[in-house]
Amino acid sequence: MATVDLNEVKKVYPGGVEAVKGVSIAIPDKALCVLVGPSGCGKSTLLRMIAGLETISAGTVAFDGKVVNTIGPTERDIAMVFQNYALYPHMKVYDNMAYGLRNRGTPRDEIDRRVRSTAEMLELSGLLDRRPRELSGGQRQRVAMGRAVVRDPKVFLFDEPLSNLDAKLRGQMRVEIKNLQRSLGVTSVYVTHDQLEAMTLADVLVVMNGGLVEQSGAALDIYERPASTFVASFIGAPPMNLLPLVGGQAGPALGDGTTVGLAPAGAATIGFRPEDADIEFGTDLPSDALVLPASVEAVEPVGAESFLHCQAGGGRIVVRVAGRTRVSVGDRLRVVCVAAKLHWFDQAGRRVG
Repeated sequence: MATVDLNEVKKVYPGGVEAVKGVSIAIPDKALCVLVGPSGCGKSTLLRMIAGLETISAGTVAFDGKVVNTIGPTERDIAMVFQNYALYPHMKVYDNMAYGLRNRGTPRDEIDRRVRSTAEMLELSGLLDRRPRELSGGQRQRVAMGRAVVRDPKVFLFDEPLSNLDAKLRGQMRVEIKNLQRSLGVTSVYVTHDQLEAMTLADVLVVMNGGLVEQSGAALDIYERPASTFVASFIGAPPMNLLPLVGGQAGPALGDGTTVGLAPAGAATIGFRPEDADIEFGTDLPSDALVLPASVEAVEPVGAESFLHCQAGGGRIVVRVAGRTRVSVGDRLRVVCVAAKLHWFDQAGRRVG
């Protein structure tokens, strides 16, 4: 297997357009690294540079400490799984999976052993004589993964492989990809714009924005301590509530005039997760907490929980409550978040404290 190390990698297109502006990432052996971010943030360009499909303007990409900048894709010992499956429509499943091995001159009996063992692992054994048009979307994606697995590569690269599947299939395939990657122990880089995919799959999560890394690390660490307002608003569904602070006579305050005595020096924005806030109708409130008078604008029941969309603190916030709720549109209540669950960001949107 392999470690993958990116050191100040840049991509500048003709005309001076910078798609990637100096990215450094260290991916341990056997880890699954997920690159997540909005469209145009540079994540797919970065993946293509790791694959050797895109030239590198500056910096280095190394596998196991060996710089591969000038090595072509076929010599890098990688396997890619694409968004559109990239299967040969005229070939049967068996031949699609065997194609790469045949091109490499692998002995016929070895090809047959690898294809059939991989097909059994991916529950494709009964589909080897079918053509892609005879398969469902989920089955086609399994074939695409099988074609990558049989090559026994050093590194797997996944380019938004689940974006063409419906929500139920995406959930199933997320579990399958994670289990497959763990069982094979192959270092993997996975690109997605879906933060739920990113959170559930990643050993190493890299949040990108504007060609740069906003934050990287363990998924739950990033969720619990976002480094910026961008990360706070991108990771999490619903995203973190963010309310700007303004100067007031009694100290920092929110847009509706609510004084925020808990604010640390330099704080310009306060944030809290929808699940970290409670709603209170009574008068017995904790002293060490943010308390916001709120007006309910919408109630969104989704089964095991409900989302309350409220006007509070001079802006709009969302509060997650368990199960059914007696709250109705137009109700006035108080939203309470204890100090330990609050997040603070400065004028530039970077974390304070």
